Amino acid sequence: MSIVNEIATAVENGNAKVVVTLVEKALAEGVSASEILNVGMIDAMGVVGEAFKNDEIFVPEMLIAARAMKKGVEILTPHLKAAGSEPIGKLIIGTVVGDLHDIGKNLVAMMIEGAGFEVTDLGVDVQPDKFVEAIKANPEVKVVALSSLLTTTMPALKETIDAIAAAGLRDRVKIMIGGAPVSQAHADEIGADGFAEDAASAGTLAKSLL
Repeated sequence: MSIVNEIATAVENGNAKVVVTLVEKALAEGVSASEILNVGMIDAMGVVGEAFKNDEIFVPEMLIAARAMKKGVEILTPHLKAAGSEPIGKLIIGTVVGDLHDIGKNLVAMMIEGAGFEVTDLGVDVQPDKFVEAIKANPEVKVVALSSLLTTTMPALKETIDAIAAAGLRDRVKIMIGGAPVSQAHADEIGADGFAEDAASAGTLAKSLL
């Protein structure tokens, strides 16, 4: 088994310490940072996402795998920048105003990073104007992900989309939504560009919106 495949296995198993050791070893052996990222991590998280969708693993296992990948990416980042490698896209994520839930949002952010994006996380209880400011400050952002975990905060999804439109930025970004009470029908109703039913689907959806 090649060292890149060993990294992929370690990511899938959520073994962060092994991931860090193997990434450092692979770099020392001259393996390119982009190969480690694409084959050892992004492909591995694709396997993890499929396993989750097929009910072969559950949220804790997926979270552990995503954290292991994140540790590896931290080591790779300076090497990727030095080589001129760019993320496939840049995305802003946040939980809408009035909602303090972050576990699902954090997992979605990690899965989207696992799909090759650079993610800016605005946190929880995010006012619509904060999303607007973040888009203005990051003109290269192409996708905005909004999370709502409470039925009482679902109206804030539309308020945020309306605020982005009122600022003249709606044509510049695609907007995806997710959360326990949210559905594709609601996404259609409020003018979102996409809906992800779980974290495993979020990375695939984000890529499709580029």
